[in-house]
Amino acid sequence: MNAPSTIAPTPVAASFLQRVLRVGLPIGMIALAYLGYRLLAVEPEEAKRPPVPPKAVRTKVETLNLQDYQTIIHTRGVVRAHNEVGLTAEVSGRILNVMPTFEDGAFFSKDDVLIELNPVDFETALLSAEAQLARSTAAHAQEEARAQQAKLNWDDLGYQEEANDLVLRLPQLREAVANVKTAEAQVAQAQRNLERTKVRAPFDGRVRTRLVGLGQSVGPGTDLGTVFSVDFAEIRLPIAAPEMKFLTLPEDTSDPPVAVELRDALVDEPELVWEAQIVRTEGALDEQSRELFAIAKLVDPFGRKSGKKPLRIGQPVLAAVKGRVLEQVHVVPRTAVRELNRIFLVDKEKLILDRREIIPIWKDEDHLVVRDTSINDGSLLATSYLSNTPNESKVEIIPQDTNTELNAKAEKPNSTTGKEQTSVRSTPVDPISA
Repeated sequence: MNAPSTIAPTPVAASFLQRVLRVGLPIGMIALAYLGYRLLAVEPEEAKRPPVPPKAVRTKVETLNLQDYQTIIHTRGVVRAHNEVGLTAEVSGRILNVMPTFEDGAFFSKDDVLIELNPVDFETALLSAEAQLARSTAAHAQEEARAQQAKLNWDDLGYQEEANDLVLRLPQLREAVANVKTAEAQVAQAQRNLERTKVRAPFDGRVRTRLVGLGQSVGPGTDLGTVFSVDFAEIRLPIAAPEMKFLTLPEDTSDPPVAVELRDALVDEPELVWEAQIVRTEGALDEQSRELFAIAKLVDPFGRKSGKKPLRIGQPVLAAVKGRVLEQVHVVPRTAVRELNRIFLVDKEKLILDRREIIPIWKDEDHLVVRDTSINDGSLLATSYLSNTPNESKVEIIPQDTNTELNAKAEKPNSTTGKEQTSVRSTPVDPISA
């Protein structure tokens, strides 16, 4: 019995099958991979979560009450002598003596002798003038006697008419009188020149610079040194134009002075204060700064009578002048002010932030003064540092006695406020009248 026969594929069929396997197998594998990705990529549905309520902003608050605010204008100046002069010689001579009171920095009193010139030549001139005066006086006496004798002789002759001046020797008598007066003037001049060999202090003062020394020859007009008075000193204080409306400055000597407190600008000693007074102002504004300069008077600057620490000539000082009192205003601390004069009030009932833009009528280092009818008396002001906080945010008020690290961070001032606090001058603002 014969076995069944097997039909072998033709070459054409085998070639077609191979091509199908080459193309179909990769496509099938890609299709299976995509199907698996789709099945695995489907995420299970999650249960919906309830919305999270916004977190309340924590801040400290301060009550804004209407009050009267004393404005203080801060300025600075340099102490200068109100009377400083250069001493000069009035006569020629050689310096015989220089007194200890005519050394640099030495104090002296009025009429103290500071320098002595050699007086020998002037003593000789005085003796000569006195001798000439004696001769002129004797000649005058003789002429007076002759005139009297001439009058008696004329009367003895019995003439009825009056004798003329020549007969009575009146011209000679007048010449004798003139010679006496000339001699007296020469004596007085010689006495003055002798006195001028002693250079005396014109006032109570102090020596700034001595320019001459012992044995030096000087002449009329020679500079001997520079001295200044110590009874009082002056300080030239610039007042900015916007600050003038807050002050009533004296324009005339009859106007009342304005009190000034002075402090050392070189050494930080807040407790050391000198009391001065603005007594006058300069008549014109400074062309460069457009500031008005007020002149303050400081009595006894070297403390010789009061015993206070001396305030020397050339010393820079900080000055504080009380200005007008601003009535019924709100005083906002600078630490609560954000950029562009922005503050946050706290609604007492809703406990939400109320952002406000304020226009100050006065600024100083620590405060901004506001007169704004939209801010109610007793409003709560957020004083903590609030960064990028939206308006109407919920607020949690921090008790004032809380002392935590969070509060220390919350009270950190922003960069704008910090820069403004570096100013040493008060800054009144023009747009709104006080």
